[in-house]
Amino acid sequence: MSSSPLTADRLLAALRDEGLKVVEHRSWRTHNRNHKGLWGPMHGVMIHHTVTSGMQNTVDLCYNGHAALPGPLCHGVIAKDGTVYLVGNGRANHAGLGDSDVLQAVIAERALPADNQADTDGNRHFYGFECENLGDGRDPWPAAQLEAIEKAAAAVCRAHGWTQRSVIGHLEWQPGKVDPRGFTMDAMRARVAERLAAAKPTPKPPATFEPFPGASFFAAGRRSAVITAMGKRLVAEGCGRYAVGPGPDWSEADRKSYAAWQRKLGYSGSAADGVPGRTSWDRLKIPNT
Repeated sequence: MSSSPLTADRLLAALRDEGLKVVEHRSWRTHNRNHKGLWGPMHGVMIHHTVTSGMQNTVDLCYNGHAALPGPLCHGVIAKDGTVYLVGNGRANHAGLGDSDVLQAVIAERALPADNQADTDGNRHFYGFECENLGDGRDPWPAAQLEAIEKAAAAVCRAHGWTQRSVIGHLEWQPGKVDPRGFTMDAMRARVAERLAAAKPTPKPPATFEPFPGASFFAAGRRSAVITAMGKRLVAEGCGRYAVGPGPDWSEADRKSYAAWQRKLGYSGSAADGVPGRTSWDRLKIPNT
């Protein structure tokens, strides 16, 4: 089946409504390759493995790409712990050229033929999820990660009214590809089908976040659970500069970590001095303590 692409808000809501933990990475909402070709109509969801290890390294690679293949390299990165990092919205360099007969089977939602040609632009028609795994057949697939793949695929299918037949692996699309390696797509489609047959999960109440306490709050001698929560979020964003911790006491490690967050947002010089400001604080989204 085919559909117009989901907006960034609809994709984010669909994933969260399915019960996933989702992190919005940098400027994912406007990060795409739309200047290189058409985006849509959408026909399915494609699953990949990354041949990388380490969450931050994997997310950065999928957002930025590399010299031979500019990013984004997918729409979402599924980490070992099941967190989904959104890195692109629009055309992404993930599917490449694949088999037109496979595409027709996906559109008709029937069993896939063997992929034996590469004559059709898959970047136009598929959402892509890159899953953190070395792809060597030995790197494990944790239960939390497999569940997140199931949920992410089901979320997109549910949003479009598709069945599990709209979910394929890269190895089923492009001759010579082996990903994802370590589980079968038939088994994953069975999981997606079971999830889609169940009632839609009840959405969690909207998350609430710590309001900005003011720059003067962050001073020597300050002790607060808010500082611990801030430190944990900085670590999750790959900005932690802690030898031990984080903890409740405002420290030089907190300042350095927050400065790394400010630089990640694009600030520099005195604007990246490690003292929180309202805009950077609100973008960090620290859960209420």
